[in-house]
Amino acid sequence: MRILFVGDEAVFPTTLVELVSELGQDWEVERSDDAGSAMARVAAVPVDVILVAPSLPDMPPATLLGQVRTLRAEASRVAVIDGSQNPPARIIGLAHRFLPAPLAPELLLEAIGSLEELRELLDNPALRQRIGRVEQLPSPPQLYLRLMSALETDEHTSAADIAGLVAGDPAIAAKVLQLCNSAYFSNGRTITDLRAAVTRLGIATLRDLVLASEVFSLPGAAGIDRAALQQRALLASRLAKRMLPESSAELGATAALLADIGLLLPGVRDERQPVAEGDERPGHAEAGAYLLGLWGLPMPIIEAVAFHRTPSRSSTRSFWVTGAVHVAMALAAGEEPDEAYLGRTGAMARLGEWRDYAESLTAVPVAA
Repeated sequence: MRILFVGDEAVFPTTLVELVSELGQDWEVERSDDAGSAMARVAAVPVDVILVAPSLPDMPPATLLGQVRTLRAEASRVAVIDGSQNPPARIIGLAHRFLPAPLAPELLLEAIGSLEELRELLDNPALRQRIGRVEQLPSPPQLYLRLMSALETDEHTSAADIAGLVAGDPAIAAKVLQLCNSAYFSNGRTITDLRAAVTRLGIATLRDLVLASEVFSLPGAAGIDRAALQQRALLASRLAKRMLPESSAELGATAALLADIGLLLPGVRDERQPVAEGDERPGHAEAGAYLLGLWGLPMPIIEAVAFHRTPSRSSTRSFWVTGAVHVAMALAAGEEPDEAYLGRTGAMARLGEWRDYAESLTAVPVAA
């Protein structure tokens, strides 16, 4: 995998670049101090990952990212930004992932490693080309990522802390409260403030409601019924969480919530529809998984999204996150799960129980 750092010593110290080069067995690592030399290199050889500093001496980072998108659409584009700020508006949609400056070595290595895993999981150059060329690629859900960071870095994060983060985005906060008061979550009692939502629903559920609020507010392909898509996602999320042990329930809930995110991308085929002759568009499952991989979500979620329509393709042979998301999405959409797959994984005996639970949840529809 060829990796190109674009920026000076202050952002990408030689010691850091050398560390990346030494730790990646098959990583070819280079650095360019400016955009001009970087574009010359990108024109000369394919680049798999390009990391761009917050400022360059000869060109705005957004311009460079746009040129790379045109010339090497398949390259994963990573923008380094001021860690105390949101990504600048001019690079949202151009960069696939954002890393905070100053760069922590472990964060950088994790990001590059996950992009390599993504390429191994979805070894589809045509998919990378098509998604890479999307002019307004949805940017990562920033509030969700801030919540994840707060929970991962401080084990003492409180309900008040979480409520404060969500309240910082009034539009998302309003949508979260709306979802909290839907039939799935309210238990008949109105939730009027975010702290009460955290207390009653738990941090994990509120985090997923934030994710749903952000994802289903993204710009996307025309003709998509977002309300129906969101309702199906919320139902599937509840179902998948029920099917898995506590240690992996949250992975399943999040993966099911995002399983159909590929439908928001232009030029993608809805895999629930018959394939027309000559239709070479990528299916929405793999396209969505690739987008999530670019965003940096965990690999079990990416794999579950990629193979939720065809769970037998998963590398995991037991009934785990992919299996739960497959069944949950099928039941939420009124489809039949793959019974041969369920038989092979020993989960067939529980299908009746899961159907009953799905029916109990759909007795009253979710508020959009």
